[in-house]
Amino acid sequence: MQRRNALILLAATGLLAACGTRPPPAPRAPPLSGPPTGDLGPEDALEAMLAADTDPRRNDLVTVALSQVGLPYLWGGRKPLEGFDCSGLVAYVYEQALRMSIPRVTSEQARYSTAVDDRDARAGDLVFYNTLHRDYSHVGLYIGRRRFVHSPATGAVVRVERMDGLYWLQRYNGTRRLLA
Repeated sequence: MQRRNALILLAATGLLAACGTRPPPAPRAPPLSGPPTGDLGPEDALEAMLAADTDPRRNDLVTVALSQVGLPYLWGGRKPLEGFDCSGLVAYVYEQALRMSIPRVTSEQARYSTAVDDRDARAGDLVFYNTLHRDYSHVGLYIGRRRFVHSPATGAVVRVERMDGLYWLQRYNGTRRLLA
């Protein structure tokens, strides 16, 4: 816990020292309602999600993604010490878990991946949303049980969301796969 607080403090210090240019406005996601793991405790939820897929690569993706929960959003961010935007988080997770380099930009991540029916979603798949009045403007990493990890917006932190929340249902663009 002290390490996470130190990382957050370090990231905040870096933000204060950053140049005076402003990034474009980020999408405003609704606040997370209820605990991020539903009716299960965090340890139980992780264990249940990891047990749901037999491919160890997918479990590694989930583990790395969940280890970023609580880190700050930063437009253009792609490292834990600075924070993440949505596509930076996904690219970081794939690099750390699988040593797999994927495109950095959300729309490129969509083009680089293959569409799958959302009923066939597996841990590690990418879920895309239209949050800026254009398709594929937001991405998260599916972790199972109709939940995804993402970095939503300025002032927020990396978190777990339910895909069936009204905000996300109305903006859903589809699920896409990078792994065979």
